[in-house]
Amino acid sequence: MSQGTAVDGTRTGVWFVGARGSVATTATLGTLAMNAGLAPRTGLVSELEPVAVAGLPPVEGLVTGGHDVIETPLAHRAQVLADGGVFPPALVAALGAELAAADSRIRLAPRRDTQREAAQAISDDIRAFRDEHRLDRVVVVDVSSTEPPAESKPELDNLAALESALDAGSAPLPQSSLYAYAAFRAGCPLVSFTPSPGATLGALTELAKQQALPWAGRDGKTGETLVKSALAPMFATRALRVRSWASYNMLGGGDGRTLADPRAAVSKTTTKGAGLDAMLGYHVDGPMHIDYVEDLGDWKTAWDNVSFEGFLGTRMTMQFTWEGCDSALAAPLVVDLVRLTAKAHERGENGVLGPLSFFFKDPLGSIDHTLAGQWRALTQWCEQLGARA
Repeated sequence: MSQGTAVDGTRTGVWFVGARGSVATTATLGTLAMNAGLAPRTGLVSELEPVAVAGLPPVEGLVTGGHDVIETPLAHRAQVLADGGVFPPALVAALGAELAAADSRIRLAPRRDTQREAAQAISDDIRAFRDEHRLDRVVVVDVSSTEPPAESKPELDNLAALESALDAGSAPLPQSSLYAYAAFRAGCPLVSFTPSPGATLGALTELAKQQALPWAGRDGKTGETLVKSALAPMFATRALRVRSWASYNMLGGGDGRTLADPRAAVSKTTTKGAGLDAMLGYHVDGPMHIDYVEDLGDWKTAWDNVSFEGFLGTRMTMQFTWEGCDSALAAPLVVDLVRLTAKAHERGENGVLGPLSFFFKDPLGSIDHTLAGQWRALTQWCEQLGARA
C-alpha cells in the first residue's frame, strides 16, 4: 500500500519543517515501511489500545512533505542514516521509488525580503500541498534545528502589535515562530517537537485561539528526560530525599552540532531540567551538561548520578546510563503526535493540547511532569475523543 492510501479514505498531511533532517527522514521512511508491511509498529504509542480508542487517523493515510534548506535527496539522507545503524539498509533499497515520491513533495524553504512575504510563501506552499494531494487536513511538525530562546519584545506578546510589525517590514519572529505563524494562517495545527520558541509567544497563542487551531509542544521527550520523569516520582513516593541530580549528555549528528553553540544549548538544557523540582516537590541541585561528539553520529549517551538520603540520613547514590538512537526514538513519537493532533483538530479542539504533555520535556498546557500522571491524562482524553465519535 503506498503512502497516503488509507482503508477508510482519510488522508492526513504531515508538513515537516526540516523535512530532510534525521528525524523527518526516519519518520517518513518508517511510515513507508509500515505501510508496505516491511516493519512492525514498535514504538508507536498511538497503536496501544488506551490511545487508539480515540479513533485516530490511520498511518496508511499519512502523506509527508515539507521545507528544508538543503537539496540532498531524501533517499541519500536515508542511506546515510542506514549506514549509521539507524535502520536496516535493505529498507532504503526496497523503498527507493516511495522515497523519491516523498522527496518530490519537499520544497526549499522560501527566502523573501520580509517576514511578511516569507510567511505568505510558507502558507501558500502548505495550502498547495493540501490541495494537490486532496488532504483532509495538514499537521505542521517542526523538527528543525534548535534555536536560542526568543528575546523579549512587546510585539511578540500581542497579535495586533505583531501584525503591525510585520506590515512595517520588521523581522521580530524567530524562524520557528515564523513557521508557527504561517501554519496557523494556513489553517493548520502545529506540533513543536524542538525546544525552539515556536508558538509559545503570546501573539501566536492568541492567533491559534483566533483560528480555532490546536497545537502541541514542546521538545520531544525521547531519552534521558523520559527516564527522569519515571524515576523522580519513585524517589518522591518512597520518601527518599534527593540531594543532587547531575546529568551529562553526549550527542552526535546535526542536533549535537547545533547544541555545540551555547546560545542554542540554553533552550535544550532549560526544557530538559524543567520538571525535576516539580516532580520532587523541592529544589534540587541539578547541573546538566551537553557535549557534541561527532563520532556518535545519530546516537546519544546520557549518564546521570543521583545522590539521595534515606532513613537516619544514610547517604546513597544511583547511577544510570542511557544510550539510544535519537531519530529512532523520536520518529514514532512524531507519527503519534500527528495522529493525535489531527484528531483533536477534527474534533474542534483549539489552543495548546495539555493532554499531549506525555510526549514532551516542556509539557505546555500541563503542570504534571510525572510520566504516570501524564499517561493518565493522555488516556482519559483519548477515551473522551473516542466517545465523541
